[in-house]
Amino acid sequence: MEKKTRVCPDCEVTQEHELGRREFLKTVGATAAVAATTSLPLFATARAHAAATPQSAAETAVKVLFDSLNDAQKKQICFDWNYKDPKRGLLRTHVSNNWQITKPQILSDFYTREQQTIIHDIFRAIINPEWYVRFLKQLRDDTGGKQWGVSQSIAIFGAPGGEKFEFVLTGRHMTIRADGHSENHVAFGGPIFYGHAASGFNEKPGHPGNVFWEQGRKANFVYQLLDGKQQQQALVATRPDEAAVAFRGDKGGFPGIPVAELTHDQKAELQRVLLALVEPYRKEDQEEALACLKRRGGLDHCSLAFYKDGDIGNDKEWDNWRIEGPAFVWYFRGEPHVHVWVNVADDPNIALNAQG
Repeated sequence: MEKKTRVCPDCEVTQEHELGRREFLKTVGATAAVAATTSLPLFATARAHAAATPQSAAETAVKVLFDSLNDAQKKQICFDWNYKDPKRGLLRTHVSNNWQITKPQILSDFYTREQQTIIHDIFRAIINPEWYVRFLKQLRDDTGGKQWGVSQSIAIFGAPGGEKFEFVLTGRHMTIRADGHSENHVAFGGPIFYGHAASGFNEKPGHPGNVFWEQGRKANFVYQLLDGKQQQQALVATRPDEAAVAFRGDKGGFPGIPVAELTHDQKAELQRVLLALVEPYRKEDQEEALACLKRRGGLDHCSLAFYKDGDIGNDKEWDNWRIEGPAFVWYFRGEPHVHVWVNVADDPNIALNAQG
């Protein structure tokens, strides 16, 4: 009997099994085959600067996917660079906590089997390989156990291979992008979103099973390092709306305690939090996000806030917290379950297009 395979062969394997097969399960499959026929390199060569390029692995696969689409497919999922949706505005910049950017689901008859595999390769190339299994768990938990691609959709803006283009993948608790640095001043290709409801809509204290709560644990460790006066300054009574992550510039009046007022040891621990925040994504995006922050003064120009309301279990392990600077907002809204809104650039004048 012929053995059947899935586009995402890892969706139901254990983490231990996946780790043992990682070298075999790199971003290959249909993308490698099609790239070979079009003389496109699958992987980027080493770069000296911190940003993805059109030759990065994900962007190369986006070009391969775009070239494989027929006219009917392009009509539904491909848009001009500055296309404006009547409800969502400039569509390529939109971000939300649960949305479909286009109607066709990835694992549907709309795409060929080969195209589905290419899209999976793009997804895998955007994230840190060490996080692949965790993202699969998040997507499975948040879609009632559905396979990767059943509840996600994509769009392509501009013409891959041209001056500007962007790939966007959306679904519940996910917005990720690949743009080859088409947008010069923004990290991650624009605002992104991640989240997880690991144990139901209303998570329990400690967020059991949540793949992102380690970030919250590290942030709370920084809070414990603060002295009494610092804690009082860092703890804010009421959290803002979850989608309120627009830049406020150099004179923003950020909530919480200014990072510049922390001790050397406290800053070192907050730096570890920052590295944990960018860790789930590919190296190019990690580096670009950190470079954007540095160009606006680094963490010393940011504030750290913890929010008193929404404390699950009233245990004073703060589920909601935020790091904010002139053009940097990382808002971890952990109640009733984890929603994380990310908006990072090196220019505070860039407008936000978000909907909670």
